[in-house]
Amino acid sequence: MEKSLRFIAALAKKSRSVMDSAEDRFKKVIHNDANENASDDDMESHCSDSEKIGFIPTKKHKESGSANDSDDEDETSDKAEAAVMQMLKKEEDREKEAKDPDYSNAYSVSAIEEVTQQASQTEVKDFRVLQHERDSQSPEIRKHLEFLKKLRLHIWESLSRAQYVSLLKDFVESEFFVIDGDSLLLMFLDEKTQYLNFFYQVECFLQDFTEKGAKYVIVFFKDAEQMYFPYPHFLFLRTALIEHLRHNTGTTVHTEFSNCLSFKWDIFLKKSYPYFIIVSDIGLTSLQTDYLSILITHSLSKKINVVLASGQEYDILRVYGYHVQSVYKHRSFFKKVRQTVCLLKQLWPEGSDIRRVVCVLAWAVGLKIYSNLLENADTSVRAKTATQRSKPLSLEEAADLCRMQCLTVAFLLHMPLSQRAQIRIMKSCWTKQVLPLIKMQQLCTHFALTQLNDTNDWKLDLTYLPDLNDDSLLRNLAYYYEAEYTEGLESKKELGKEVENEYQHLWDTLTKLAVKYSFGDAFPIRKTSQLFLEQQQTLFRGYKEEIPNIGLISVKSDLVEDYAGDVLKNLPVLESNDPAVTSLVKYKEFDELRHWHSGRPLTEEYERVRCNADAKSKDPEERRQIQKLQTFRHFYGSTLEDSTSKLIVQQEDVSRNANAAVKKTQKPHKSKAERIAEENNRRLKTKEEKKEQEQWKALCIPTEKEIKANMTVGINKMEKFLKTLKSKSVKFSVEMTALSACLAVWKEHCREQGDKPKDLSKAVQVMRRIHILLEKYQDLLEKPHLQKLTRYLRLLGFENLACSLSGQTGESNDQNVSKYAIEEGPARFQLQYMDYYLLREERNDPDPRVQHFIPDTWQRELLDAVDNNESAVIVAPTSSGKTYASYYCMEKVLKTSNDGVVVYVAPTKALVNQVVGTIYSRFTKKLPDGLVVCGVFTRDYRNDVMNCQILVTVPQCLEILMLSPRCQKWTKQIQYVIFDEVHCLGGEIGAEVWEHLLVTIRCPFLALSATVSNPEHLTEWLQSVKRYWQHAEKTIEGSSANSEKNFTRKCKVKSKVQEQKKSYRVRLVLYEERYNDLEKYVCSLKGSDFIIEHFHPCAALTVNHIETYGIPSDLSLSPRESIQLYDTMVKVWQKWQRAQELDPEEFVSFKNKVVIKKADVRKYEQELKKELSKWIELGQRQKVNELLEHLKPKPVDCSEQEKWKHFANFVDKLHEMDKLPAIFFIFNVDSVECAAKNVFLNLLRKQRSEQDPNTEREKERLRDELRKVTKTLIKLNSRDTKKLSSSKMESMVCLSTTKQQLEKRLKKLTAIPSMYTYTDPKAVDEDTLRKIFHRLRFERRGYLQQMMALRGIGYHHASMAAKERQVVEMLFRLGYIKVVTATSTLALGINMPCKSVVFAEDSVFLDALNYRQMSGRAGRRGQDMIGNVFFYDIPLPKVERLIKSNVPQLKGQFPLTVSLILRLMLLAAKADDKADAKAKALSVLKHSLMAFRKERYAEILKIYFMFSLQFLIKEGYLDQEGNPIGFAGLVTHLYYHEPSNFVLVSFLVKGLFHKLCQPIKGSTVFSEDVLEKLVLILANLFGRKYLPACSMKYKRSFCQSKVFLEDLPEDFADAVNEYNAKVEENFAHFLLTTAKLADIEQEYRLPLSKTDFTSKNWHGSELASYLMDNTKSVSAISPFACLSGVVDNDLFHGEIINKAVLRSLGINVTNCPLLYLNKYDNQGRKRPLNAYALDFYKHGCLIALTTDNWLTEGDAYYALKDFSLLIKSIGTSLSELCDDPNDNVLLAFQQLGEIYEEKLKCVT
Repeated sequence: MEKSLRFIAALAKKSRSVMDSAEDRFKKVIHNDANENASDDDMESHCSDSEKIGFIPTKKHKESGSANDSDDEDETSDKAEAAVMQMLKKEEDREKEAKDPDYSNAYSVSAIEEVTQQASQTEVKDFRVLQHERDSQSPEIRKHLEFLKKLRLHIWESLSRAQYVSLLKDFVESEFFVIDGDSLLLMFLDEKTQYLNFFYQVECFLQDFTEKGAKYVIVFFKDAEQMYFPYPHFLFLRTALIEHLRHNTGTTVHTEFSNCLSFKWDIFLKKSYPYFIIVSDIGLTSLQTDYLSILITHSLSKKINVVLASGQEYDILRVYGYHVQSVYKHRSFFKKVRQTVCLLKQLWPEGSDIRRVVCVLAWAVGLKIYSNLLENADTSVRAKTATQRSKPLSLEEAADLCRMQCLTVAFLLHMPLSQRAQIRIMKSCWTKQVLPLIKMQQLCTHFALTQLNDTNDWKLDLTYLPDLNDDSLLRNLAYYYEAEYTEGLESKKELGKEVENEYQHLWDTLTKLAVKYSFGDAFPIRKTSQLFLEQQQTLFRGYKEEIPNIGLISVKSDLVEDYAGDVLKNLPVLESNDPAVTSLVKYKEFDELRHWHSGRPLTEEYERVRCNADAKSKDPEERRQIQKLQTFRHFYGSTLEDSTSKLIVQQEDVSRNANAAVKKTQKPHKSKAERIAEENNRRLKTKEEKKEQEQWKALCIPTEKEIKANMTVGINKMEKFLKTLKSKSVKFSVEMTALSACLAVWKEHCREQGDKPKDLSKAVQVMRRIHILLEKYQDLLEKPHLQKLTRYLRLLGFENLACSLSGQTGESNDQNVSKYAIEEGPARFQLQYMDYYLLREERNDPDPRVQHFIPDTWQRELLDAVDNNESAVIVAPTSSGKTYASYYCMEKVLKTSNDGVVVYVAPTKALVNQVVGTIYSRFTKKLPDGLVVCGVFTRDYRNDVMNCQILVTVPQCLEILMLSPRCQKWTKQIQYVIFDEVHCLGGEIGAEVWEHLLVTIRCPFLALSATVSNPEHLTEWLQSVKRYWQHAEKTIEGSSANSEKNFTRKCKVKSKVQEQKKSYRVRLVLYEERYNDLEKYVCSLKGSDFIIEHFHPCAALTVNHIETYGIPSDLSLSPRESIQLYDTMVKVWQKWQRAQELDPEEFVSFKNKVVIKKADVRKYEQELKKELSKWIELGQRQKVNELLEHLKPKPVDCSEQEKWKHFANFVDKLHEMDKLPAIFFIFNVDSVECAAKNVFLNLLRKQRSEQDPNTEREKERLRDELRKVTKTLIKLNSRDTKKLSSSKMESMVCLSTTKQQLEKRLKKLTAIPSMYTYTDPKAVDEDTLRKIFHRLRFERRGYLQQMMALRGIGYHHASMAAKERQVVEMLFRLGYIKVVTATSTLALGINMPCKSVVFAEDSVFLDALNYRQMSGRAGRRGQDMIGNVFFYDIPLPKVERLIKSNVPQLKGQFPLTVSLILRLMLLAAKADDKADAKAKALSVLKHSLMAFRKERYAEILKIYFMFSLQFLIKEGYLDQEGNPIGFAGLVTHLYYHEPSNFVLVSFLVKGLFHKLCQPIKGSTVFSEDVLEKLVLILANLFGRKYLPACSMKYKRSFCQSKVFLEDLPEDFADAVNEYNAKVEENFAHFLLTTAKLADIEQEYRLPLSKTDFTSKNWHGSELASYLMDNTKSVSAISPFACLSGVVDNDLFHGEIINKAVLRSLGINVTNCPLLYLNKYDNQGRKRPLNAYALDFYKHGCLIALTTDNWLTEGDAYYALKDFSLLIKSIGTSLSELCDDPNDNVLLAFQQLGEIYEEKLKCVT
């Protein structure tokens, strides 16, 4: 199995003064504990939020709503204005606060400035702040320590706000990150881990990255080395790791940087700008922790994300270090090692294995130094009255240890890993006398490796660097020689010839290296009797637990046999009398005791979703609701579509008719009726044409005048008029007139300018008209017209084009030419200045299937696919028109019958609403009562699911229907499924659901996306699925012919479908051309001014990237950019041979061409790109570097604070540049709102500062008067008008007039002047605006949003209410709102095209995929000729990577869970149509995208399937026939929440809920205490959100919340532990069973370096055999893990599995449904659970969750909503399973559900 690594980064908030980027934390999981993202809520990028620099915290706005729409308008505006004034005041207060930060508060530690300032001083002082010599008396040191303490507090505070996000989702070849080498070391350091096993674990970790396609570098800082000298074991491991990674793997290792504050490191970060840096937040010592804190803070100050290494799932024990006083100087080591290396080179000139070299070097130097130390210390030792035990080892004893080390290395060199894995596990430790010598040897090893790094002239084999030492083997040998060897002759074992010779060789070399020192001969190995091992400890490990019989419980099921039969036959099966089989659980006892029916079928999940209204409803109120909903959908749809709704009439055979329509033109004979119809049409056309000609006659002269007066305005008006015309001849007349007018403007301009530079945009319009006339009206151009065009081209100075057009060489008046001629060549002029006006290749032949436009060839191919009932994968850019095929498909099905269904699958709820609106605006159909055109199904609401023809839904909800046994009849009605944004198939969360749908549908489908990099692979996979269904359907038809007949007779469904031709073909339709080109700009801030530079796409490339990956296929250039590239190439290489050939005027596709089209420019662009690659091949790397450097913009870096401070001014700047409407993408929810409010406040401030100060007073006065007048009128109106005197009547009339006048004056005063708003008031009429704002009347922030909208500003993110989002979407689409700040919710298919897209914030979420989806919004088809993409203060290296990187490939995720397998078994067992259900289940199991064409993965999935079955049988959810039993129904209803669903059932079965849920005496109501406990239990199971371990250290007073969730009550915790123990036992049993399927050859190789440890030439050794333990069972353990003493029995403890399991099985403990009560990071620190669900239940305050619980308001709301839905779902299930409506558990859940829902309603 590909370990679908999910590194979870905890994104820290940017706190007010320091965090410029997210602080991340990560862990490794396959499936999220809570899996909240499986919901259909908008797939929001989960960013964590905090106070933002330059932003106002506005969470506490409490605007209250008013239901009245007319009477309370004044009150409304007063309240809204008051809210705005409150915002302004808060802004001023915040600015004052910012000027005077309080350092005692961890929230406002101004760490960045202090770090950079203090650290730059420390760099000069050799990083003295991090030295051991911390003189507490020194004021300077005290100051540093105080600073470090504050820094640590700050980091803890930031991390506490962290949230988990998936990082390893979209790696592409050009993205890379940095791993801090010391943090990598700290992740796996453990005194118990054997040396080689340590390397194995590190390599596994790195290989998981590599398999994902990630690119990374590892950095070891020089200054960090000194922190390891007190821990020599770790020091030499560090050195060996550096050398191993450098020499034996392809990993780049940097060791040249002294520390993170060095200038070199700074340059490295600026140039490379890594995606993130993996760093540990805790070190071996407080010193190292401080060092790492500075690295974290420094990285964040450089706007680089930080991933915390301590949060992953590996459970590594804390490091235990020996503190032995150092009695030697490090300098002496260097000298002695250097001398010894020189001597060894002479002894072994031919080189050797690194193990031999390090062994003899380290011990030769170590013994020499130890000898000197003994001599120097001799007198002091004698002076002490020390016991024998504390006396240091003598030189002879040290030599004995050395001999045994040499013997150990001899064994390492020859003994295979398979035998070393069997060596007995020694528990005895070294005595205190031995430790200093061992440490010294480790230090010597470190220095030896350091010295050997420089010996390039000496041939060293570094392959086995990871295996320099084996402490376990050494201790075994020590024990043997001190305890067993002396017992007698039978204990004296032979070493074996090869080991003996090797040992002799090593010892001889070592004694030669010792020179004047004498350490004795090689034999005997022990010359002294000194004990080296502690005696009082247990010597060897015993194995208490007895491993149960290995084997599987047999399952008699066709489904199991068909899917996994080939694997099963190789696995042992348990006998029927085996205890594991006889003890299978039954739920009967519980059912009888409690009046429950655990096996009773539950209602369908879709039935539980709230139904707003259904067409079948007879209730008048519900009918009214339907009408209101439909009215809104029509209105919402009208903002999406211009066309009116089309009435669909059912037809005989649509596909036949469609094909006939296409072929109609070929029909030779026409009927009389057809001829009459044609004649009528012709008359109608002639009449229309006449009318249009008259219309143009009237407008001709005014249009001409307008163009001459203001060319831009005149041309725009003329083009709008052209769109209203149908007659081609009239259009032609308009274009000819426009051409003459444009030329007149150009001539006039040339006369005015004289010799001054001319504005060529006027000439562009002339040439543009010529292009259009020649291209679109060629058939109407007669000789006089062509002569006119030729004359105009000559006037422009394009003589060659004029000749080309006329076909002859003509004389021209030179004087005229010189006056109006353009100084550029015609080809260059067209490319550089006409740029985006160049025409595209478009078809002229209409398609009868399409009414309003002429489709391109690729679009026709889609329509053909639909007509032929084929499936298609469509990959085309955003706004290219790919969704048209979806609506054509819907129309076809609507026309075919009243029974057929089309399902539209959208990834988000927002997109569902949009599609529903479009369907309402497009289609109307009269259907039998109870049936409707469109239905909706999301997790929040549903309507008309089973009685509609077009169902719009999200993947999770369609999966419910597809896998439901009782919906099989409905699924057979589906004729087409449309998957929008199908690239979601490659996501980390929810991807498997898309897979399940694609493989379970039997009908054809359309899969749409703009961003799939391997569509061929996807299409091949889908084609294989269709082939399966082709075969399966033949089988189904054969086996269930009778049931099919019955079914058809009963339902009369699909009769039409049956007649249609079935197709199993899957077409791939690719289209790469965007309708509009995108131009990119890099924006930066210099002082208070903005530098906006054009970013040439080629500037993103590097020579290495072009060499390695080539130039990306989607890196397209605009015509202007192509010219820019050519000019730069000529400038850089003046002797370039093809310069002339590729000159635009000479290029073969351009030469003498009047109309250069986009396709011609693409050819030119391709030639230039090829030439660029060729330059590298020709060895001109330097020239290419120079070229790319020349194209690069030079942005200025600015602080985050400055950036946000000037954000509103940046929006103003874009407004000035006419680049609005724009969407500003920001990835942090709070920042999205704050940024929009800042822009709003900026306009408000401007208006207030520039308007007359008396205006406000005047407004107040008018309001007061209006209030009095209205009050008086109300009094007078309340009386009977007949009784009123005439004077009073006059007074009433007078007051009414006064009121109208006052209202008019007030309206004029309150109207927003155009310079203080971005709105386009003409875009929306007042009535429509009122209608739209009416939707905000009950929303919490409705007033504020309305006021912002009136100034053309909005914000959009998933945490908003649907109505709030829809208002922003509608107003933006209509062109009223021009500025929208948004998260990535707008990236996924929402129809909100704009002129510009701005990336206003960098984030880990801004990756290749999101970049393409978001930038695709820029450029409105039919409105903008070009789209603009602005990068606002995004680091340049990040911009480059986004532009050049490819979108990720769809590789698939791990598709199975235990709950899914239970759902499939339930489907197969309970469905009416068994054959269909079985085929669907098999399709899910067999067709994983992950396993497509990968046999290994397919086998792994079968293994996992077998484990899941065993688990379900043992836990009592399936019987041995594969039928669901017990609480299978309840578990599958909660499948989102595995493994908590299984734990919940275990609580129920044990009666724990019945014990807890005791009502208050004499009532059915439960006390607050009981309900709180119930919430505590549920919060420990569901919606689990872990906080980083360091959050508990950050001592901070919380206002209302407890924040850290308490542990489960003891009896519940015991039940969880019991459950976990059973699951661990099952999983271990499964691992032991499947171990034989492992790839043994692969198991003996290190995963990354592929170093092989199988040893081919081992001839055995009697001693080696003696040291092996034959009782030790290691059949399912990695041989590398065996070296650290791990055995099969350890697999029964979940935390060890990931480190111990056979890697080639691809099984990870995260595939096991364990529910850990406590999780620990790799430093042994507990990671607390966030108590948000319980805290909210107690205080009911959403704001408190944002201030105390470190959640954003939106995330908190949706998490609580999920929690509330969960309680209701459990309550519903229990009520259906229980006969007794007064059962206490049932009542408690129902009561809790109501209370929780009520509390949640209060905050919305």
